[in-house]
Amino acid sequence: IGSGVNVSNPALKLLERKMDQPSGRSFMQVLCEKYSPENFPYRRGPGMGVHVPATPQGSPMKDRLNLPSVLVLNSCGITCAGDEREIAAFCAHVSELDLSDNKLEDWHEVSKIVSNVPQLEFLNLSSNPLNLSVLERTCAGSFSGVRKLVLNNSKASWETVHTILQELPDLEELFLCLNDYETVSCPSVCCHSLKLLHITDNNLQDWTEIRKLGVMFPSLDTLVLANNHLNAIEEPADSLARLFPNLRSISLHKSGLQSWEDIDKLNSFPKLEEVRLLGIPLLQPYTTEERRKLVVARLPSVSKLNGSVVTDGEREDSERFFIRYYVDVPQEDVPFRYHELITKYGKLEPLAEVDLRPQSSAKVEVHFNDQVEEMSIRLDQTVAELKKQLKTLVQLPTSSMLLYYLDHEAPFGPEEMKYSSRALHSFGIRDGDKIFVESKTK
Repeated sequence: IGSGVNVSNPALKLLERKMDQPSGRSFMQVLCEKYSPENFPYRRGPGMGVHVPATPQGSPMKDRLNLPSVLVLNSCGITCAGDEREIAAFCAHVSELDLSDNKLEDWHEVSKIVSNVPQLEFLNLSSNPLNLSVLERTCAGSFSGVRKLVLNNSKASWETVHTILQELPDLEELFLCLNDYETVSCPSVCCHSLKLLHITDNNLQDWTEIRKLGVMFPSLDTLVLANNHLNAIEEPADSLARLFPNLRSISLHKSGLQSWEDIDKLNSFPKLEEVRLLGIPLLQPYTTEERRKLVVARLPSVSKLNGSVVTDGEREDSERFFIRYYVDVPQEDVPFRYHELITKYGKLEPLAEVDLRPQSSAKVEVHFNDQVEEMSIRLDQTVAELKKQLKTLVQLPTSSMLLYYLDHEAPFGPEEMKYSSRALHSFGIRDGDKIFVESKTK
């Protein structure tokens, strides 16, 4: 019995230790599997695995791992950190870490990883079920050096976002897409470091929610709001300038904007240079040319629209197009921008309409022997069909006809119309030209 107890005790201890460890694959395990040049085995259990002394510099395995400064460990089934000493030994130089689409659900495990990557500036935690745990400030403190954080499809609560903002003083870029937000919750203290916010593919329809982002992030340079169905910009112009004083770029792709007044309000952002506006209901009735020109003309300070640079030449063309577009509209319906452009260019007459369609018929002189007959011929027909048309006039079978075409303005002589299947329009026949008919037997 005693020997049985002695045998079972280590087994029980091992079982207990395994129960204490989160199930699934650890960050360190996946790291070794992916980046070891020999793909050496990483065995679970105490004392098994990579031996790393207490000081990172002494790791005998460090030179055997091909670890770049950018680690991509997405979709690897990671649930936990693994040995923190090993993470510290191998990841001291790592600056970017992609852990997206794993099974991390405990912020403490994320903290164990990140706290041992001291140079980390970019962290992607997208599509991890981290909404299943609460992020405590002590945990978030381990992210303090991160400048770019991606939490797309993590369903991170605004409470979690607030905690992150409090503990990441240098955060510059934040991605909160696909998180099912219908509202925005403001923290007690605003974040002055954030320059770029991606918050696409949520359900932020009311401007009252969007304006909170201006309060939260007063230094915001780029705001990406695509696929949020925002229905209007309900804010006075002077208030917009105070809300987003540093905004340089905004994306409103596939928003719900339906009024030109909303487009005009974009002029209230004092530093706005770049706008994306594809797929909004307002522009659906217009042609592709009208959409771009009418928007360019309304936004004089915007230098890039939908990703394309607005040149000085394009701006002038668009502004002149704008004047002509509204020239016949009743005065009460003319936008204010029209009057500004009239002051700049004067009142422009509508462009003359030029029909560039190919001519469908021509009046030509048909010469045969001493006869001259003026007739209209269709230019979409072939030489063979023309011969049939002339058969009655010249009293010759089509097989005996030779036709010659003379351009009345050309310096060259007549051109033989020798190919029966050639279309007449390819000769460039115009009114006043001549067709000569001769008999092959002549």
